[in-house]
Amino acid sequence: MRVGGGGGGGGGGGGREREAALLLVLIAAACGFVVVLLNLPDGRALPGAGGVPGAVGEHTGGTHVSVKERRMVEIVRQQQDVAAQELEGQTDENAAEADERISRSPPGAKEKLWMMQDQLIMAKAYLQFASLHGSAHLVRELKLRIKEIERVISHFSSSSRVPTSALQKIRAMEMTLSKAQRAYPHCSHMTAKLRAMTHQSEELVRAHRSETSFLEQVAVRTLPKGHHCLAMRLTSEYFLLDPKEREFPQRYTMQMGDLYHYAIFSDNVLASAVVVNSTISASKDPKRIMFHIVTDALNFPAMMMWFLTNPPNPATIQIKSLDNLKWLPADFSFRFKQKGIRDPRYTSALNHLRFYLPEVFPSLNKLVLLDHDVVVQRDLSGLWQINLNGKVNGAVETCTSGDGYHRLENLVNFSDPSIINKFDAKACIHAFGMNIFDLKEWRRQGLTTAYNKWFQAGKRRRLWKAGSLPLGQIVFYNQTVPLDHRWHVLGLGHDRSIGRDAIERAAVIHYSGKLKPWLEISIPKYRDYWNNFLDYDNPYLQQCNIHMPK
Repeated sequence: MRVGGGGGGGGGGGGREREAALLLVLIAAACGFVVVLLNLPDGRALPGAGGVPGAVGEHTGGTHVSVKERRMVEIVRQQQDVAAQELEGQTDENAAEADERISRSPPGAKEKLWMMQDQLIMAKAYLQFASLHGSAHLVRELKLRIKEIERVISHFSSSSRVPTSALQKIRAMEMTLSKAQRAYPHCSHMTAKLRAMTHQSEELVRAHRSETSFLEQVAVRTLPKGHHCLAMRLTSEYFLLDPKEREFPQRYTMQMGDLYHYAIFSDNVLASAVVVNSTISASKDPKRIMFHIVTDALNFPAMMMWFLTNPPNPATIQIKSLDNLKWLPADFSFRFKQKGIRDPRYTSALNHLRFYLPEVFPSLNKLVLLDHDVVVQRDLSGLWQINLNGKVNGAVETCTSGDGYHRLENLVNFSDPSIINKFDAKACIHAFGMNIFDLKEWRRQGLTTAYNKWFQAGKRRRLWKAGSLPLGQIVFYNQTVPLDHRWHVLGLGHDRSIGRDAIERAAVIHYSGKLKPWLEISIPKYRDYWNNFLDYDNPYLQQCNIHMPK
């Protein structure tokens, strides 16, 4: 083969051309571009390369290749061999690394599933990056591997043994990801792509959370279909009764002061029934119990009809309608609605009626107020024996020594001068849901007047969070005696970590939170404590398809 043009020993021009050609060969070898080695400029081929006639050290066309040139060609050939071996070794090494990663990964099927999910994330990131840069072969391979892994995941059970085919798919994906990593070694580009995917995923999570929150609010605010049926059936049958039959029999056999008085403010028939049934069941002397239920005008007929047909013997019961309390402010039923607040726990007039207890029950000096989402498990008569030491309210505190969340500063706006000068930000929050009130002391201290004053101040400027709980902390500040925590355990409507021992030791358990026990979204392990005090064989419940949740 001819390296230089013309005959003879090769002139100066031919030597320079040979040196240039060899320089190109060295550059090509260093960069790894084998195609340059196979096709030099002007159609000239390198001696001894690619099956072209002629060999190094031969006379070809009268031109002799020098020892120096032959040595340089040998170096190039050695570099080609090394490069080929490195490439082949790299493939074997990647395969070995993939096998090692798979073998090193935790043996459990769940861990393999997490591994495949991580592979999918990386593969989809490389796929988007490769699609933009026109790597058609890599794009096809990534799409194939993604489909394979997604198919494996869709048929995968975290409790089953990992099948061999799944391990093969994991290894194949590892190999493809290694190719992609070699094709796109620049971290900055991949970082930008992963950051974009992360942002997109976060936006998707936010959307799902917003949707979940909305659906949860719908579930909280909407009674189940069976409860609507029950209210309608009870109401219609109540109005079919003769007016004389719409009253409870008067069975007072002792003075009002000798009775244990329990107040329940509720618009939920079944919830009120559970409170009444559980209180009677736990009582040592149920004939001394008198229940006072106050409801709204809409639910008054249904509430009356339920307890007329299911009397709480041997206890006594009275039911009042909110509309019959004529001394209440004219706007009382709707004054608590606030813009942007839709949760009925925060806007219910019945929740704020607790601040008018002395006016609702003018003849009583002491009573226990129970929320309608509680279950009574122990006799509560001991509450009447507690000395309140001249204070008005007996309640359980909700904070612990190291707990900063249940402090007054988390409910009340301490940036307002009227708050910061009168209250301690670190004061512990006391619970509502089961409270013993000294109504005589309440009247003496004029706490209802104090409530109205603070309520009006809160309308003019934002002093606390929504609901009656923050305002209750203000009204009963320094007027509350802490009770033993065994009297009242809260959180069964939101806290899944409450232990069974704590629940069963409690005198009262409280489903505080959104997950009420009569809703399908309630916490399953707490349902039975509530269901035990509801007779699901009751004809009204059967007719409305209200059954014990499984």
